[in-house]
Formats: sequence, structure tokens, C-alpha cells
Amino acid sequence: MQTIGIVIGGKGRGSNMEALIRAFGDCVRVVVAPHENLPAVDRARALCAHVEIVQATEPERLVEVLSHVDWVCLAGYLRLLPLEVLTSHPGRVLNIHPALLPKFGGKGMYGHHVHDAVLAAGEEESGCSVHFVTEHYDEGAVILQKRCAVLSDDTSESLAERVLALENVAYVEALRSLIDHG
Repeated sequence: MQTIGIVIGGKGRGSNMEALIRAFGDCVRVVVAPHENLPAVDRARALCAHVEIVQATEPERLVEVLSHVDWVCLAGYLRLLPLEVLTSHPGRVLNIHPALLPKFGGKGMYGHHVHDAVLAAGEEESGCSVHFVTEHYDEGAVILQKRCAVLSDDTSESLAERVLALENVAYVEALRSLIDHG
């Protein structure tokens, strides 16, 4: 049985984390959060997931906490992952991005910033990308993308809602495919 660790950030609500926990159950061994008082931490505990609090300034502890899992999934984690984590899990660290990479990726491209940029560029479609994590923001190979139309009356919020629904499906699909075939 392949095991999973999920690393969350301090801003998200935890819907991608929840989708992974619901899909993979006991295979999710740990949810790592930067601090205790987060809606995503409450959500993880409500789903009976084990939560560890690890500060961004503790890369050695992060490596230790994740040393017992086969796959690492980032969910709302907005920092570059410490190189030690990448080297300890080569080709087994994933992230999801709320746009069709390579467009609209990179430092600062998260949340409404991405959707604002998609709308400002006049794109006809958007979506999400599950990709491998490297030492650079959003530059790892794309594993899976899901697409949706950008509607003429879309706002950043309405587009974000549709893309998030795709993310919750795409992340599970991509990880399941990698586990089943690798």
C-alpha cells in the first residue's frame, strides 16, 4: 500500500486536501500544517487525519515527518518546498495549480491572482494542472490537466469556483494513476 503525506499552507480552506483524504483514506498518513488555527486543520481532524504542525523554518523536521510516506502532495502550500524534501522523494512530490500550466504559473501566481490574470489575458479556457514539484515554482512536468471555458460574464470568483471543482477531481485522478502505474 502506497502512503501519502499532504502539506498544506496557511491560507487555503482544505478542499483539495479533503478530496485526497476521502479518496485515499488510511493511505493518507499525515497532514502537515504551518500552524494549528486553520480551517484546513479542523477539516483534516474532522476526517480523522493525523496532523503535524511544522513551521516553515524547520526543514529537517518536515523531512522527518514525511520520511514515512511514499508520496507528498502539496495543497495550498505557497512556498518553495525545501530541497531536502524533493531529494528524499524524487519524482514523488505533486502539486495542483489553478491554471493550465505553463501559462499563469510562477511566484505570486496563486488564488485570485491566477484567475485575474486569466481574465485580463482574455483567455477562452482555463482549468487546473497537476504537476511534479521541482525547486522552481510551477515548472515541473504536468501530469494531468482539466479544462473549463472562461465565460463572458466570469469574475475571478466565479472562475475560481469552477476551477476548484476541477482541481478536486484532477488531483485524485492524477495521484491514483501514478500509484496504479508506478
